[in-house]
Amino acid sequence: MQGATRGLTANATIGLFVRLKLRLIAGNLRGDLARQLGFAFTVALAVIVAAGGFFMMSLLRFGSPDLARDVGIIAFTMIFLSWAVVPLLLFGVDDTLDPAKLALFPVRSGPLTAGLFAASATGAWPLAGLIVMAGAVAGVARTAQGAVLGVAAVLVLFALCLVTSRAITTGLSGVLRSRRGRDLLAVSAILVVLALQIPNLMLNQGLSADPEALVGSVAAMMRWTPSGMAAHAIADGGAAGLAEVAALAVLVALVGWLWMVALRRALVTTDASTQAGGKVRRSRGVAGLLPDGPVAAVVAKDLKYARRDPRGRISWLAAIMVSGVISYSLTQDSELPSTLATAVGPACLGALVMGMQSANSFALDGRALWMNAVVYGSGRALRADLAGRHLAVALLAGPLIALVSIVTAILSGTPIWAVPAMLTAWGLFAVALGVGAIISVLCPYTAPERLNAFTGAAPGQGGVAFAGALLAMVVSSVVALPVVVPVVLGLPWASLAALPYGLLIAWAGRRMAGHIGYARFPEILSAVSRPT
Repeated sequence: MQGATRGLTANATIGLFVRLKLRLIAGNLRGDLARQLGFAFTVALAVIVAAGGFFMMSLLRFGSPDLARDVGIIAFTMIFLSWAVVPLLLFGVDDTLDPAKLALFPVRSGPLTAGLFAASATGAWPLAGLIVMAGAVAGVARTAQGAVLGVAAVLVLFALCLVTSRAITTGLSGVLRSRRGRDLLAVSAILVVLALQIPNLMLNQGLSADPEALVGSVAAMMRWTPSGMAAHAIADGGAAGLAEVAALAVLVALVGWLWMVALRRALVTTDASTQAGGKVRRSRGVAGLLPDGPVAAVVAKDLKYARRDPRGRISWLAAIMVSGVISYSLTQDSELPSTLATAVGPACLGALVMGMQSANSFALDGRALWMNAVVYGSGRALRADLAGRHLAVALLAGPLIALVSIVTAILSGTPIWAVPAMLTAWGLFAVALGVGAIISVLCPYTAPERLNAFTGAAPGQGGVAFAGALLAMVVSSVVALPVVVPVVLGLPWASLAALPYGLLIAWAGRRMAGHIGYARFPEILSAVSRPT
């Protein structure tokens, strides 16, 4: 084995890991229609992003050289930050590259790093990112020298994105498997959500009077970042641009060396997430107020998941923060008239995000769902299970929706608007529960027992998870239109029908899901029990 290991060169490792990743992708799609549809959806979305991004970047050629350079700097910086941050926050991002899964490979860290680098560049989304950045060569470069140098700059920046992303995820992999690391991940997700609202807040504060000056000032702050240097090199096309590309190449080598050091350490460090936990607490909390039975048991279980599992806390915190930021943004816009819609809109948005948590109701149970399959003897039992899950979510979401409605109405200048906003948001939330019940039995997927930087769904199920969430959001919004639109148009009395309408949809959704899910219980159990 030692002789074979020493003979495995970096080139051989690169080919091996690329073939391994392609085989893993093909194996995950074999014999599973849901995975095949999810993969096709993901690839189609990547193609759309690649084509649209390349086209938008190439349009910079019709602007002034300075504006094209500044927009290129901002776009490259956003892409670079996405590569650095997004793998820590989103599910299904290259879940074949967890260092813990490579500890037993008889490969030295040098060739292993080269193989992982090649595997990181393999796939639809890395190719889409490269194509978008290549669009800057057509849009920003003004000379033949700039175009030639731009090709090199794009390739070097793409390599820097890959090694930076893997260095960060590898260095933090051990921390993110621990309980404190999961809490840090939840806080980081909220900070990203807040950061995404900064441009909107800047525009609402009157900073958009001169958009070109605003773009120039933002680009000036990013000028000497690695991404800024790459975009400037394309626009410059001279000796200064060549020096910047050379500096980026040196930075790629440095970050690559740091990644190798982090990988070597990760391969020999004990996984902290396997250590013993704390004391077991058996208090039933709010669920103890309910009569004993299946519904109360499910409520107690799901409330415990929401309290102790960081995967649940992220969604709750994100919903509140998104609603709060949008509420503040809308109410601080002096040009936007204060109407009932400014109070109802943010409350409904928060309710929709909270209700979407029921779109994969069985995921956190995982393999333990087999006990439900053994006990439940009819669709009625499954409907009772879904009722308990919905009640648990409602116990948490109801007060939060009320709080968002009250705060939004106060910021809008008319506190009485909190009543129609609250009723409408509760109705939309109930609609989302009913739609989520059906999505849960049609598009289930696995939620890994250990949340880390690499997985939020089983390998090959990332597309299914994204498609299920998108379908739940769109269908819930469409079904809720009959009660939301009249209130938004200024008819507050229509909110009285929102909650009964939502409860009716939730009941119908549970009834339909119970009938469909009972017949599909083996498929559901298989889908939420994938190895991760």
